[in-house]
Amino acid sequence: MAARGSSAARREPQRRPEPQRRPAQQRRKPVQSQQRRPAQVRQSVVIPFPMPERQPVKRPRRRPLSREEAQRRQELRLRRQALEEEGKELARGPIDLPFCLLVLLLMAIGLVMLLSASFPSAYYNTKNNDPTYWFVRQAIFAVMGVAGMLFIGKINYRRFRGVAKTLLYVSIFLLVFVAIPGNPFAVTVKGATRWIGVGELFSFQPSEIAKMAIVIYFSDSISKKKDLMRSFRYGILPYAALLLVTAGLVAIEPHLSGAILILGVGAALMLVGGINWAWVFGAMGAAAGMLYFALFVVGYNTSRIQYWLNPWADMRDKGYQLSQSLITIGSGGLLGVGLGKSRQKFLFLPEEHNDFIFAIICEELGLIGASVIMILFAALILRGYWIALHARDRFGSLLVIGVTTLIAMQTFLNIGVVTGLLPTTGISLPFFSYGGTALSIQLAEMGVVLSVSRQMKPTKAG
Repeated sequence: MAARGSSAARREPQRRPEPQRRPAQQRRKPVQSQQRRPAQVRQSVVIPFPMPERQPVKRPRRRPLSREEAQRRQELRLRRQALEEEGKELARGPIDLPFCLLVLLLMAIGLVMLLSASFPSAYYNTKNNDPTYWFVRQAIFAVMGVAGMLFIGKINYRRFRGVAKTLLYVSIFLLVFVAIPGNPFAVTVKGATRWIGVGELFSFQPSEIAKMAIVIYFSDSISKKKDLMRSFRYGILPYAALLLVTAGLVAIEPHLSGAILILGVGAALMLVGGINWAWVFGAMGAAAGMLYFALFVVGYNTSRIQYWLNPWADMRDKGYQLSQSLITIGSGGLLGVGLGKSRQKFLFLPEEHNDFIFAIICEELGLIGASVIMILFAALILRGYWIALHARDRFGSLLVIGVTTLIAMQTFLNIGVVTGLLPTTGISLPFFSYGGTALSIQLAEMGVVLSVSRQMKPTKAG
């Protein structure tokens, strides 16, 4: 039995012991082909500064509108729409015909007098000896100005609010630009750098743009403030600062008359806007002090005052211009020597076609003719203020007051200088003195007045 058992044991194959399985965590992963990893670039570690956590701002919830408030807002919206539609309809109305005719009449007389006064100097002082040189150039600008006046007259004047700040910034930039020493585009004439030009193609005075910029910006800003104009912070300080900056830039050209015009029109708009009268008297005192400093301290104007008081003391040099102007006015008499027959314009009177053209008017047309022209200017100014009184809103009224005040001040100052009432300074007579850009801008200003006149309130007949 033992032998059988041993032989059976031999016949059976011996089984190998089963290997013990390792837990899943200790199993080796199959070997894969290891790819070379690119070398990592060491980056600098930035430790952020601990910022305080921003808590979300809790906005208060809007209170739901009541039925009455919603209805009120709807009524205001409808009223604004109605006013806009009414403004569009009124903007299509007729212009003020008397004002337009007065402007065209003064411009036509001015062209005739410019031709009469300028042909001797144009013949002797121009390259081609063309006696109509100044007249032709002025006539071209007059046609352009009339076209611009009629075009601006068709624009709704409320759109000028949008260009108020831009025009002011542009004018200040041009005033700074013309004052830069060594500027190749600045034109100096008789010691005064007032023009920007390119050769003989064109030239213009930035002060002319600055005047209109002050009028539009002040009208826009003052019309929005109303009762705030009585306070110093809102009614005096910002406007006084703008006037001092603008007038100061004009005065350093030097252009004293232009600075006076800017200060005068700005003060007029502030006064009409509703500032306190105490500030008005204070400003008048400050203006008198500044005028004294400019006239009697600054060397540019000292000689003008001395020979304004007595031009005959040195009538061959310092007092020559004013003495010749007085001789020209006196030689005209009551009826004048006749149109085109002036003797003083033959190179005796300086600036006979520019600042002192009114003296030639007095010589050729006499006291009666000069009085008629002054009456036309007075009618134009009074009609302008009448349009301002009947303007549709505060902004339109201030616009017309500013433009009309500019024309009134410029006319008064020019005639005062020519007749010896005021010291001699460079200021032109509107619509008469030679100056293409000045005439175009003046006619554009008249277009602003015509634009306001389209929307005037209806007046009662009789």
